[in-house]
Amino acid sequence: MTSINRPLVICAPEPRSLDLIFSAEKLKKLRAGYRLVETSAEDVPFLGNSILAQARYIIGQPKITSEILAKMTQLRAVLNVESNLIDNMPYDEIFQRGIHVLTTGAVFSLPVAELGIGLALDLARDITQADLDFRKGSEKWGGDGNNTSRLLSGSDVGIIGFGDLGKALRRMLAGFRCNIKVYDPWVPPSILLDLEVTPSSLDEVLELSDFIFVVASVTSENQKFITAESFASMRPGAAFILLSRAEVVDFDALIASVERGHIVAASDVFPQEPMPLDHPVRQISGFLRSAHRAGALDFSFKQMGNMVLEDLDLMDRDLPPMRCKRAERETAKRMRSRPVEKN
Repeated sequence: MTSINRPLVICAPEPRSLDLIFSAEKLKKLRAGYRLVETSAEDVPFLGNSILAQARYIIGQPKITSEILAKMTQLRAVLNVESNLIDNMPYDEIFQRGIHVLTTGAVFSLPVAELGIGLALDLARDITQADLDFRKGSEKWGGDGNNTSRLLSGSDVGIIGFGDLGKALRRMLAGFRCNIKVYDPWVPPSILLDLEVTPSSLDEVLELSDFIFVVASVTSENQKFITAESFASMRPGAAFILLSRAEVVDFDALIASVERGHIVAASDVFPQEPMPLDHPVRQISGFLRSAHRAGALDFSFKQMGNMVLEDLDLMDRDLPPMRCKRAERETAKRMRSRPVEKN
């Protein structure tokens, strides 16, 4: 295939980079098969009409206006390697033209679920606190160190949100023989029953769980939907593990509930990243902190590149993409997760 005949790909993957998401071998393959126009998201509208008209694919999720979209007459797909769908393009027009909007977010489900299980086990067995006490010489030996410990195995577990991450959590929890309740208003009960979890209301999950995992994406409808009243309704000593986005909870109410000793909690996400140095979340006990690092593994990033290459190959052969997750007409515009700024 001559250079002029290779499909043109606009690459604006920030905050990712091509070197981050493709191995050297796979990046060489990408460059050999496509004409790459590497730019920033903000400069996409200024690439020139000729480049826009030839673009078959976009790797990234730059803002696309209706005017810019009209110039991209050959566009087949936007491959979003940031992973969060945001309301920055005319989705109705895109879907009407049959253009795919694809996300690689599934690559994070396994590593984030693993960290979530680790946080739950830490909260259940006071692992971090026991280590800190040992360093200070104030450790408690034997049963004296287990006054608040309990088992994850056989416990009542609630999962809020049941997308790729929720399903990964369910698979990992299977070995712990937990009783799993799931709340997700976008998933039919029959699907949950097929996966051997109990369809439940939000109140049931909050009130009847020993461990609660929050893995719901932020939408136009659920910001801060877990409130002070929600935390008050939880079982005393319940463990609350926040893995998706801080915007789905009233974070101040979460901090207050932990400070009162009503629940314990862990979070990989925060309202500000980084949080101010004087914020109470940095000091309170009963709260495990992880700096939005759950999914940020090289394994995950390289999987992104693999998925993109495989779907490009399928679409070049006039076959539907199968590796990345397709955005849906009914929900794409409702997603509100804040894009990451750091890999």
